[in-house]
Parts: sequence; C-alpha cells; structure tokens
Amino acid sequence: MATSIKIDDELKQRVQLLAEQRRRSAHWIMREAIRQYIEREEKRETMRQDALAAWADYQVDGLHATSAEADAWLAKLEAGEDADPPSCHE
Repeated sequence: MATSIKIDDELKQRVQLLAEQRRRSAHWIMREAIRQYIEREEKRETMRQDALAAWADYQVDGLHATSAEADAWLAKLEAGEDADPPSCHE
C-alpha cells in the first residue's frame, strides 16, 4: 500500500544523508523508523494497559508487594538466583 507523508526540507535532507551513509534508500530509512516507532509505542501501550489493570485489581483487593520486596526479588534474579516473586499482602 502506498502512503505519502509531508516532511520539511531539513528532515528530508537528514533522511537522505543517513540513507547515503548507511547505503540504504531513503524509503528504507523511513519505513524502518516507522516500524521501530510503532513497535516501541505498542510496548508502551501494553505496559500502560497492564498498569491500569494492576491498579484496578489493587483497588478491589488491596493486595500488593512493596517496592523493597520487588527490588530484593529482582536483585536475586539479576544475580542468577532462581527466586519466586514476592507474595502479595494487604
């Protein structure tokens, strides 16, 4: 599907310069930039939706783990230990 976008001359020049440096077409550079942007924003939206769901769950039952508990668990994982996540409590 062909789509057109309007970009200013400065951005067009920057895209062209980068394309020449990378030995790619300007078209490839722009498609790659859009692909990476979409992937990043989809991940952000997933994280946002997860946070909203967690907040809604917390409002219902009050169960949570403290940041200190989460940090300790993550430190164990980072150190290579096989650790269970902290238990939720009120």
